[in-house]
Amino acid sequence: MNRVIDFFRQYPELAATLVVGVTAIPLHFAGVSVQWYVSAFALVMAAILSWDMVKDIMGGAWGVDLLAITAIVSTVAVGEYWAALIVCLMLSGGESLEDFAAERARSQLTGLLEGAPTVAHRLKEDESIVDIPVEEVQVGDVLVVRPGEVVPVDSVLQSEHATTEESSLTGEPLPVEHSRGDRVLSGGVNGADAMVVKATACAADSQYQQIISLVRQAQESQAPVVRLADRVAVPFTLVAFVIAGIAWWISGDPVRLAQVLVVATPCPLLLAAPVAFLAGMNRAAKEGIIIKDSGTLEKLSRIRTVAMDKTGTLTIGHPMLVGTVTAEGVDDDELLELAAAVEMFSAHPLASAVVSAARQRRLLIPHAFGVTEEAGRGVTGTVHDQQIHVGSDRWLAIEHRMPNAEPGQIHIHVARNSEWIGALIMEDSLRADAQATVDAMRSMDVERIMMITGDAEVTATDVARRVGIDEIHHSLLPAQKVETIRHTTHPVAAIGDGVNDAPVLATADVGIAMGARGSSAASESADVVIMLDDIFRASRAIAVGKRTMSVAMQAIGIGVGLSIVLMFVGATGIMPAVVGAFMQEIIDLACILWALLAARPGTHEVPLRGVAERSQAPHPESNVVEYTPA
Repeated sequence: MNRVIDFFRQYPELAATLVVGVTAIPLHFAGVSVQWYVSAFALVMAAILSWDMVKDIMGGAWGVDLLAITAIVSTVAVGEYWAALIVCLMLSGGESLEDFAAERARSQLTGLLEGAPTVAHRLKEDESIVDIPVEEVQVGDVLVVRPGEVVPVDSVLQSEHATTEESSLTGEPLPVEHSRGDRVLSGGVNGADAMVVKATACAADSQYQQIISLVRQAQESQAPVVRLADRVAVPFTLVAFVIAGIAWWISGDPVRLAQVLVVATPCPLLLAAPVAFLAGMNRAAKEGIIIKDSGTLEKLSRIRTVAMDKTGTLTIGHPMLVGTVTAEGVDDDELLELAAAVEMFSAHPLASAVVSAARQRRLLIPHAFGVTEEAGRGVTGTVHDQQIHVGSDRWLAIEHRMPNAEPGQIHIHVARNSEWIGALIMEDSLRADAQATVDAMRSMDVERIMMITGDAEVTATDVARRVGIDEIHHSLLPAQKVETIRHTTHPVAAIGDGVNDAPVLATADVGIAMGARGSSAASESADVVIMLDDIFRASRAIAVGKRTMSVAMQAIGIGVGLSIVLMFVGATGIMPAVVGAFMQEIIDLACILWALLAARPGTHEVPLRGVAERSQAPHPESNVVEYTPA
């Protein structure tokens, strides 16, 4: 009952139309005349529309309402009250659906707000810790950040060493090693050890809160989308009035006016685009693409620029083993087993990547004893009565010969009894379908494709070169990404997955979020959410938009064209109004059937290939390099 009451309160015009229809139909079949009942309601609706239309005209906007009012009044005048009720239902129902979509688009950023820290641990002079609301943190406060917690405010590290995961801020998937005095951004996730920091900003001025503020500002600044029906309705209305007026003037019979206008109802306009948009959105949903409103489909069809994030979008988004370098006599599986044995006791993100690689190869990981870890440096343990060190080459300080790391790669060195036996090459691997995605977008007449990333120039340039992107904007913070989007060629679509991408997705004409493994903040602020871990579907979203708009315009063209033909027939007086109303229903049916073609892909669209096949990372064995000493 509460839901019914809420429905009436939120959509009174649609609810009233449904009530009139539900009560009038049984009475009609019972032999009771309902013409005055339905006609009176339709005229009331016309009066409401007239008042809304006057306000729109005063605001400089014309739309489908003028034709709708004329259609309601003319159909009531010629006794076609059921047609008038259908027009009322289409108008109120369409406006309610648009209102519902707008409410979804204005939803709060629950993902961002849930991830934002609410409590900080202040370290007092007597070494005791007191929990305070994050809003009460002052510049200069000394705070303790426990393992796995989010850094509450921008700070300077007081501990000797610390490791943070800052992919949500900068997009860089590899952990960041900090030393005393380094700047630590709010929103970063602390590693395995507690760290002590000194606040350099309050919560409101910190990086994480600035991201939230940027998203809100961007959403509030989005211009409203003009309905497709409104743009077509103005010339169609003028043509209908001209034909009806000429027919009345030549014949001198006012009935000719109604005979023309009864076939000039805006139903083709009201039905064609919504049905096509619904079919397109349903088709996209079946392919794992959630498009939040019909306006987004229209904007997708006009995209001229695509801005793509790197980490988690063009790349997998987390470090993976892509190769090994081994000393003579050492097998790469043996190297990985020994490294995984000691890394199992570490909470470092790279350690988990090493263990995952060993398990993917189905290796038997031996047990390690006496494992110790030096934060930010490496891990030591005993395996098969041999001392194993896993960490950076500077920490091991063991002489070896090995190629320098390629852009975007990091080397994890392994030593056995103080002798270097090899290294594991870790990389945030490129998605297998990244280049195909870029190529598909270019085939759809996207003029500019650029990369916007917080990564360093060397890494960004390497990835861009491999996928065929020429325009690169690197080393950007979220605010700088937003400015880049604002000054590029519009309409622009932005594709990303992290918290740091949320402001960009909200600022772009169309934000496309990789929602399968990306942050909920990015999904909340985006217009399109890719539910599968498949970047190729971002290009498919653009294809769906173009296909849907093409079908919608074709359906509208069919409806408008047939209506104009019937207007000329009605102007001759040979077609009674009741026949005209029946013919209009046939036109509506033709429009609906054509609009449903949006549920099918176009003949030139590239078919979706297997998601798993395109998303597989290269197997480590494919990149094994054997080290041979001089």
